[in-house]
Amino acid sequence: MPPPADIVKVAIEWPGAYPKLMEIDQKKPLSAIIKEVCDGWSLANHEYFALQHADSSNFYITEKNRNEIKNGTILRLTTSPAQNAQQLHERVQSSSMDAKLEALKDLASLSRDVTFAQEFINLDGISLLTQMVESGTERYQKLQKIMKPCFGDMLSFTLTAFVELMDHGIVSWDTFSVAFIKKIASFVNKSAIDISILQRSLAILESMVLNSHDLYQKVAQEITIGQLIPHLQGSDQEIQTYTIAVINALFLKAPDEKRQNGVESCVDILDCPLTEMANILAQKQLRSIILTHVIRAQRAINNEMAHQLYVLQVLTFNLLEDRMMTKMDPQDQAQRDIIFELRRIAFDAESEPNNSSGSMEKRKSMYTRDYKKLGFIVSKLSSVSSPLPTSAGLTSATELLSSLSVGSPCVSQDSCHISQMFSWFEQHHMDLSSGCRAVE
Repeated sequence: MPPPADIVKVAIEWPGAYPKLMEIDQKKPLSAIIKEVCDGWSLANHEYFALQHADSSNFYITEKNRNEIKNGTILRLTTSPAQNAQQLHERVQSSSMDAKLEALKDLASLSRDVTFAQEFINLDGISLLTQMVESGTERYQKLQKIMKPCFGDMLSFTLTAFVELMDHGIVSWDTFSVAFIKKIASFVNKSAIDISILQRSLAILESMVLNSHDLYQKVAQEITIGQLIPHLQGSDQEIQTYTIAVINALFLKAPDEKRQNGVESCVDILDCPLTEMANILAQKQLRSIILTHVIRAQRAINNEMAHQLYVLQVLTFNLLEDRMMTKMDPQDQAQRDIIFELRRIAFDAESEPNNSSGSMEKRKSMYTRDYKKLGFIVSKLSSVSSPLPTSAGLTSATELLSSLSVGSPCVSQDSCHISQMFSWFEQHHMDLSSGCRAVE
């Protein structure tokens, strides 16, 4: 006869003792179950204890998630979240560097659990970590020459714990000081910084930009595009992924007046503030960097990078949408010249049929065919002798014309980055949108 549905059989561990095999009645209060376990090992003050998963997650068992326990689960009796948070809150302030480092390592791991995170935050733990980043790092930086690995690990664990705690959405991002923002930005601006520190700093900047309009403005004031772009040129794909995520976040939060394709080509994007990122997305230099160091890199593109590239693709297309949907004006001589020049370059149309009644239809048919090959829709009301496209937009005409080298049907390497990137996006669209597998 199968056991009742409310009974689960588990093993419970306790340091220095043999594991206990136990049947848990899910109808009983969790506190009563913990008391029963403590009594079995003669442990007093059962309210100071809790159960947690013994796997790598180490998540606490609560009344909300206890129904996830299955038969055969291995649990661990441990100190309660409140006790653990209190102990770690004290340990991370230890004067011993080794003790502090070990405490921060434990904090970074436990902060993934929302149950523990809530208790640590209740102790004003977020403020403690930000103060350590703002002022504590200055003191430890003086010791870098003799203990650089320790300093790097300490700061890395501090930032990791901060990111994990903030990811639970318990604390508002609007509560952070300018000093903290400047410190995080300084880690991103440094040319030589520990990879783990840079990764966490980029993740924090992304969250700041996405979750607070005020922080978007403050972050943008602290970092220039020239300081962000080099992280795309490195060999670490994870850093590249976080950098593109920051670029996407900056674009998403940019004011409407900044979301325009209007930056002059003579502007050096490296000198532009991050508030200009939406404009800069349309510039060849940034597209060239992404194409060369990310898409053409000799390695597979992982799922997260594929997702960020897909978001970047959508944002870039949206940037060009208004102009793309603008129809050609047959009365605008400048637009007519662009179209005729585009067709001439694309198809090397140096010779035209003789202007005779017999060749008029042939000429019209040839123009219509050529424009359709370029992706335009040709109106039936266009000129009989030289029909003009009415749809596909000004973007198509101007971008294609700038991408083709005058006097040659070939596309120049420097000016076709947007075409090559979009071609790559189109080839891997399913991989990018689903994120189910790595893109080759």
